[in-house]
Amino acid sequence: MSLLVPDFTESVIVRSVDAEVVGRAPTTIRLLADASATGGALSTQRVTLTDGADGAKPHHHANSAEMFYLLDGAAQLLSGDQVITAERGDLVIVPPNLAHAFAAAPGHDADILIVITPGVERFEYFRHLERIAYGEQPPESLLEVQELYDTYFRPSTPWDQART
Repeated sequence: MSLLVPDFTESVIVRSVDAEVVGRAPTTIRLLADASATGGALSTQRVTLTDGADGAKPHHHANSAEMFYLLDGAAQLLSGDQVITAERGDLVIVPPNLAHAFAAAPGHDADILIVITPGVERFEYFRHLERIAYGEQPPESLLEVQELYDTYFRPSTPWDQART
C-alpha cells in the first residue's frame, strides 16, 4: 500500500463566485480545486446535468479513485458492468482501473460533487471538453490526451444499453 502525503500548507478555499464554470446547459462543470492547489491530494469539480444529460462516457483512471456524491437529483452511474441509479445523498466510489461513467437519470437533473484522488490536473481536460462541445476541436482529440489526464476511454455494453 502506498501513501500519498500531500504537499500543501494552507487550506484551499474556493468561493462559489470565484470558481470557473465551463460548458453550458445541459452540462456545466464548476472547477473547484485542481491537483496543483492540493499538493496532489485530490482534484474536485461540481457537475450539473439537466434533463437526463450525459456526463462522462465509459472510462477508467489507472492511478486514481473517483468519488461521486449526489448533491441533488438522480444520476445513472456505471461501476464496472453494473449501472446503478444514485439519488440525493448517495455516494459512489470507483477504484482505479474500474470502468465508470455518469449521466443524469432519464427525465431528471443531477448535481454531482466529483473528487479524484490522488489528484490529477483536470481543469485543462474540462476546458478541452468544452472546446469539443463548441466545435473548436474534434472529439477524437481526446484520444491524444488520455495518458496526460489519466482518463482512458473504453466500450461498455451495459452503459450503452442503459442509456438508449
